[in-house]
Amino acid sequence: MTAAILMEHNKPLMILNNIVTPKLKKGQALVKMNYAGLCHSQLMEISGLRGEDKYLPHLLGHEGVGVVVDVGEQVAKIKIGDEVILGWIKGFGLEGGATQYQTTDGLRVNAGSVTTFSDYTVVSENRVVKKPRHTPSELSVLYGCAIPTGLGMVLNTVPENFSGTVAFLGLGGIGLSALLSAKLRNFKKIIAIDVNSEKLALAKMLGATHCVNSKIENVIECVRMLTDGGVDYCFESAGLAKTIELGFNVVRRNGGKCIFASHPAHHEKISLDPFELICGKKIEGTWGGESVPDSDVKKFDKFYQKKLLPLEKLISKKYSLENINHAVDDLKNKEIVRALIKCAE
Repeated sequence: MTAAILMEHNKPLMILNNIVTPKLKKGQALVKMNYAGLCHSQLMEISGLRGEDKYLPHLLGHEGVGVVVDVGEQVAKIKIGDEVILGWIKGFGLEGGATQYQTTDGLRVNAGSVTTFSDYTVVSENRVVKKPRHTPSELSVLYGCAIPTGLGMVLNTVPENFSGTVAFLGLGGIGLSALLSAKLRNFKKIIAIDVNSEKLALAKMLGATHCVNSKIENVIECVRMLTDGGVDYCFESAGLAKTIELGFNVVRRNGGKCIFASHPAHHEKISLDPFELICGKKIEGTWGGESVPDSDVKKFDKFYQKKLLPLEKLISKKYSLENINHAVDDLKNKEIVRALIKCAE
């Protein structure tokens, strides 16, 4: 088995090809990985910004697609030969727990209930769903994290008949996935906010009615000029405490709501003006877009079949597993939206 291992923080992932696949426990499956997605969460882990990491060295990755090659006891949702989507959001089925791998020279490597940066992986039954019919494997990777979290936080929190103003703050994989709701809902104004002009151009293509470059424009002033004092909803996914605060500041009083998917560095705290809360502004976080993978992935697939989800626009570039550190650098330097890692030849 070959895998990209986080040996220590702020160092390139180490590619090891002498890892022994452990015996499956109850509730686990062995999957031959085809593709994995790389997102901001892995950058945070690699940089040590998630707080104390007790499990080094360990595997990474939490969205991917592969084929089941073996199942442990009492696994009933999937069978050998099924093509499946792996994701971090818990679904139905058994929790198989953590896994410990070992190399042929005795190094122990830890892994959680789902990891994807390897050619084979052990995963809990509750972290997989069968790949739906219409979405290609390469694009189905996005159903493991980006789409359920991003699109989910819009579709699962905003009433279907809502037709007001919305803002999307941060146009990475999650933010652009959220923006895809533009084709699914009848929003009056859709404001995209980011520091990257190329991402703003992509947002315009995906349905944004207005774009604000926060690098050169005053976001709060721009949003207030475009709306009646602020948007009804702001969906924030830029990854920083200060952008969560900004998201709160651009929603209107008397009912405006900031919904954030960001998970900033462990030590960061947000600071809000209590008076704005008294004036009716609201804020809440979202856990995986409140998605239920076993049912929501089927809905996403139907949207794709109807040509309502241009998922291909979110995949910037493909990388081999051996070149995953190039993908990490490109994502860190904001040169890509989402990297697709080809896990096996």
